[in-house]
This record gives sequence, structure tokens and C-alpha cells, in this order.
Amino acid sequence: MTMLKPISFLILIVCTNFVVIECRTIQPNDENLIQQICKKTPNYALCIQYLHSDPKAPSADVRGLALIMVNVMKNKANIAINKIHQLIGKSPPDQKEALDNCADNYNAIVVADIPEATEALLKGNPKFAEDGANDAVVEARGCENGFKGKSPLTAENNAMRDASAITAAIVRNLL
Repeated sequence: MTMLKPISFLILIVCTNFVVIECRTIQPNDENLIQQICKKTPNYALCIQYLHSDPKAPSADVRGLALIMVNVMKNKANIAINKIHQLIGKSPPDQKEALDNCADNYNAIVVADIPEATEALLKGNPKFAEDGANDAVVEARGCENGFKGKSPLTAENNAMRDASAITAAIVRNLL
């Protein structure tokens, strides 16, 4: 019976150490990592805002932060697509072609660029993820530049361009 006390104490110490070590690895990220990563992007404040909007960010590694930003891109693309569909129905004829082109651009982002970036991150191929994010920047610029005069999608195009540029910058940390 006296032999059980030291063994029990040893088991307690080993288990406690295991729990402490595991707690450190469950939280690979903290505010410091988010700040370090966002400092390497073209828009620090926006990067912080986007990452803080996702509750998974504090426990994410760099790849997880990149995946969060790909999701931000997806949300921005869907907002733009919804606005495009609203505008097509009530736009003047001289804007219809530009809006149709924007619909094609944003469709390419949702159907090709975002899935490419997501799959590449999940498979550990960050170069293709960066390519997908950079392609989305090009698509948003193409939409913006397709209007003769003022674009009714400037805010959406800028939001997509910014989110995609931030995503690409975060992904570059994985290269």
C-alpha cells in the first residue's frame, strides 16, 4: 500500500505535464502571430479586422489564417455577385455589358480561384493558393476597369482586391 502513493504521485505529475504540454500545442497561435502575419500584408488594419472576425483565428496556424482569408474572399465575391444581379435588372443599357463581364469575373473567382486556393492550402501547395488569390485581384480589377465612367461596383471590387491581396501575402509566408 505504501508503494502506491509514490506511483500515484508520479502518474499525477506525468499526467499534469502532458496536459500542460498539450494545452500549449492546441493553441499554436496567439495575437502575436496574427499581428506578425498582418504586418506582412498590404493592409495591416484590414487584415486584423478580417482575422478577428473569425473565432478560429486565435487557434489557427499560418495555413489556417490563410484559409480564413480565402473564406473572406468567398464572402466578398458573393456580396459582389448579389449586387451585380440587382444592378443588371435596373441598369442603363450602356452598363449592361460591363455588368455581364463583372458577373463573369466574379463567377471565375467563385468557381475557379477560391476552390484552387482552398485545395492548394489543404494539400500543402501554397504557390497555387497564392496564384488563386492573385487571380482574384486581377478579376476584380477587370470588373472595375470595364465601366465607361464610374463603376457602381467600386466598393465591392476594392473589397475583393484588398481581401485577395491580403490572402496572397499571408500565403507567401508558407512558401
